[in-house]
Amino acid sequence: MTICTEAFIGLAREESKNLGMPDLPLAIIKHPIGGESLAVIHQRAEDALAQVIRGLTGEVASRRAGAAASPGATAPESFTFADEDEALETFHARRLTDGLPFVLPTAERVQAMIAGSGRRAGEVIAVVPPRWAEATVENIAVNAVMAGCRPQYMPVLIAALQAAADPAFGLYSVQATTHPCAVMMLISGPIVDELALNFRHGSFGPGFRANASIGRAMRLVLMNVGGAIPGEGDQATHGSPAKFSYCVAENEAATPWEPFRVARGFGKSDSTVTVFSGEGPHNINDHVCTSAETTLTVVADTMTTIGHNNAGSVVRGDVLVAFGPEHAHTVASGGMSRADVQKFLYERARNKVGLLKLRAMYKAENWPDWVDQTDDEALCPIVGKPEDIHIVVTGGPGKHSAFIPTFGTSKSVTRKIETPR
Repeated sequence: MTICTEAFIGLAREESKNLGMPDLPLAIIKHPIGGESLAVIHQRAEDALAQVIRGLTGEVASRRAGAAASPGATAPESFTFADEDEALETFHARRLTDGLPFVLPTAERVQAMIAGSGRRAGEVIAVVPPRWAEATVENIAVNAVMAGCRPQYMPVLIAALQAAADPAFGLYSVQATTHPCAVMMLISGPIVDELALNFRHGSFGPGFRANASIGRAMRLVLMNVGGAIPGEGDQATHGSPAKFSYCVAENEAATPWEPFRVARGFGKSDSTVTVFSGEGPHNINDHVCTSAETTLTVVADTMTTIGHNNAGSVVRGDVLVAFGPEHAHTVASGGMSRADVQKFLYERARNKVGLLKLRAMYKAENWPDWVDQTDDEALCPIVGKPEDIHIVVTGGPGKHSAFIPTFGTSKSVTRKIETPR
């Protein structure tokens, strides 16, 4: 059986149904748990005990003994409508969209999208939680049409979904959490120019079809296949505009270091997509510093903001620093390599143990073993090692960079983009 708070009854019932156990017993306790005193938590346990006993020994438990879990069904449905207006309104009413206008996924458009992938329609690319449904080439294509993609975008979307399905990424938690993280895609390589992805002015923003539609297609797959419907499979307290579309490309021409994909172990001629469980980008504004050390000190100070998940609570994850070209060249002019930048930020982006102890979110068992928990002046890093601070250059002119915190327990994953021959 499952124990859950009142706020998560919908998610618990949906999840048990998706796993093939629609009548799994629930022990429902008062919300919240996070931040409550030990006495309150003990009372919550007492409240759950009788329900747990009934659920494990009663009639429902006997009926379900030996039942097998199975992923949700994934075959796309077909619809017939009198006109386009009826179709649009029906899709919105059934919560099959992100709330924005979309392109109707007619059979002809879907077939063209499948052809652009170079794969079979029924090929399973990933199993997407919390619905645990199969993302096939066909139902990915349906969502790509709705998002406004061109067929040649399909290989990027497929590689990104493969990356997100990697256990290291932890897609279930990213989908269902109250945290506002989204699946951010970072694209690096020759395909950036081939697909006309934007990597200059406004690289995190609107105005470019490839970035906008690829990012939107990912979100539609996460919702329509994976079941991450706000208030149902997606329990984000506030959510984020990044959950509409979150796709950014590397400005390789302005990068003073090796390309991002090369730093991740791929060849320069490869094209890759990396997924992060990213919050929205936090601006780093520095129009004053003229040296590598002073510029990076501003970056490190921004990274230590108390409140994001990486700041002393769950240092098992990683983060992304997206340098604007001007900041990147200021840093590189000081002779600093990518590894030097990572080491500097790892050593400087830290918070005092005494400050972290003031916050209930910050659990000392998540800190590195070498952090002295008895010393309030000791410093705790935001990630476990320098390599967990990823560095990319994107954007246009201006003295701005961006810091992207993550869910904290999730690791970024990179996949090579395989284009059809």
